[in-house]
Amino acid sequence: MEFSLFTLIILPIGLGLLGFIEPCTIGGHLIFLDTQNKRTKTEKLSAVLMFTATRSLVAGLFGAFIAFVGQKLIGVQTGFWLVFGIIYLSIGLAFLSGHAGLVKWKIELAPSTWKKAQNPLTLGLAFGLNIPACAAPILFGLLGLAATTGTIAAGFGMMFLFGLFLSLPLVIFAITPRFTGWLNALSGKMKGMGWLVGALFVLLGIWSIWFGLYVDPANWVGS
Repeated sequence: MEFSLFTLIILPIGLGLLGFIEPCTIGGHLIFLDTQNKRTKTEKLSAVLMFTATRSLVAGLFGAFIAFVGQKLIGVQTGFWLVFGIIYLSIGLAFLSGHAGLVKWKIELAPSTWKKAQNPLTLGLAFGLNIPACAAPILFGLLGLAATTGTIAAGFGMMFLFGLFLSLPLVIFAITPRFTGWLNALSGKMKGMGWLVGALFVLLGIWSIWFGLYVDPANWVGS
């Protein structure tokens, strides 16, 4: 059994867009846009594209690595799916019950000073390696799926798409700066919509547990 178009493409894109509108992610993006204010519109667009490409590449490399690890442990893939399914369900129920703080962890693998840089390449690395707390569950959920893709290329592709659509909407705000006020307003609205993330993770949990119970890893990798 192979992963579907939905799992490999649509889901990473959807999760990336969902991550983009998470409140603390919006805050980070506003900081990034602020660092580029002195550039012309053309320069700012070029900087955003560089930032997006760098961040996407970092995410893709994470996906390739976790898929490589999962590939080496193919004998216990069924256990992976079951464990991740239980974790996804727990995250979803935490969001739905109003206890999202229990599963939000800030991950910082790069110096915080990098976020104050002007260079979009440095900023792309900083945002790719430093994960805000509200986006961490989404990223973790997708990494769990990447670990079970069976191929390094699929793991890279899934996470690259996630990183791409986590950042690509910034192009709109680089071209039309007056829309940044809309980002602030959206951030406020999203603070009360944890149920959306919760429902998504409950569905992911059910799917992962089903996969663990009914998919044979040997058939899945085509051996």
